[in-house]
Amino acid sequence: MKPAAPKPAEDRRVRRTRHALRSALVGLVLDHGFHAITVEELTERANVARATFYSHYRDKEDLLVDVVRELAADRERLLPAVEQAQAQGFTGLPVLYIFQHAEQEKPVYRVILRGEGDGRALREFTEIICDRVERLFRERAGELGVTPRIPFDVIARAWTGELIGMLTWWVENDTGYSAAEITGHLRDLSVYGRVWASGLTPSDAPGAVDSTP
Repeated sequence: MKPAAPKPAEDRRVRRTRHALRSALVGLVLDHGFHAITVEELTERANVARATFYSHYRDKEDLLVDVVRELAADRERLLPAVEQAQAQGFTGLPVLYIFQHAEQEKPVYRVILRGEGDGRALREFTEIICDRVERLFRERAGELGVTPRIPFDVIARAWTGELIGMLTWWVENDTGYSAAEITGHLRDLSVYGRVWASGLTPSDAPGAVDSTP
């Protein structure tokens, strides 16, 4: 016999409990660092029982990974721009939304991008983005019937690494760049390349081979 499906009130209670624990984790990590905090401190700040914590998570590392997955799920729920970008070509809209989302959820992004929890959360975050990026590039190339000049997994890793590097710098510092401005710069780097962005020609770029006899 299958167990009875959760009642709506139970679902809401579960969501509230998990949200309270995720919020408690983010606040405590930013205050004290991941390794310094305990489950007791988490449950006290979230105002939930210790037994309740363990009914949802194995340990604080498991909770940290849930923070990443919930962040990714939240972005996916609110990201129609991805589908729009697939239909219209490279618009930069998905990247813009990531930066706008990071602006709204800056404490959570800081916890993840700082590599708290031995970097597990950052690795999870990186893999989520990289998998999505590779899938989008493959789908777009398939729609247009083109063959990649560089393998898709390499493209996705390079794109994701650049994005995470910029995102980390942007959320940790007062860069003076708006989400729209930083997205525009990343879009132009992707479309035209670093040599173009620097104002150089390929023969002038650092590392260029001098073919002059």
